[in-house]
Amino acid sequence: MSAYDYNNVNWDAIKRLSRWYSGDIHDVMDNYGFYGFLDGITLHGVLKPGQVVCGPVSTVRYTPSTRKGQPQDVYHGAIDAVVKGGIILVDASCAEGSGTGELMSTGAKTAGAAATIVHGTVRDLAEVRKLDYPLFGRGVSPVGVSGRMEPTEAQVELDIKGVKVRPGDVIFADISGVVVIPQELVAVIADEADRNGEGEAKCRERILSGEKLRDVWPVGSTGPV
Repeated sequence: MSAYDYNNVNWDAIKRLSRWYSGDIHDVMDNYGFYGFLDGITLHGVLKPGQVVCGPVSTVRYTPSTRKGQPQDVYHGAIDAVVKGGIILVDASCAEGSGTGELMSTGAKTAGAAATIVHGTVRDLAEVRKLDYPLFGRGVSPVGVSGRMEPTEAQVELDIKGVKVRPGDVIFADISGVVVIPQELVAVIADEADRNGEGEAKCRERILSGEKLRDVWPVGSTGPV
């Protein structure tokens, strides 16, 4: 179990990252040799147009189990303990079944979580969308977890298809996808994202003013020489 101290979260960097979108963030991470993209995980809940979520990660891991009606204490405890503005990342890929739906999302939103992201399937989408809650998953299934798997660990490092995620790492998610930023790089990536995003904004202004795209791109171009 990781004893990450959420008092160390760089909320200023997270606020600055939240100005941009996932393409900006991943472009910058590429420059530092970090991938971070959680491939195949997409939005199934609600984000308003242009809205993003960005926050420190709390983790939960499921393991196979044939017990029926098993307690969900580990997952419930992680939800209850989530830092306000944090993001819950659940690895439920070990078996068929959806352990996250209306009630888990209701608990997470009430506790102050910014989003829940599941490496696995999710359910109860109509109810989750009524909550106006950002829920991400790898797919949708009404099948439950009872007799198939149960949450057994929280605040542990996860391996999501080759991407390592530790408690306290930062997740950035929007309608285009989910990106994990290592905690030690959050400030650096925020600085670079600011520079990159401001450069793109200038390019956008030039395009809208009538300049040709080939004269504007790449960022920093001042036109044909």
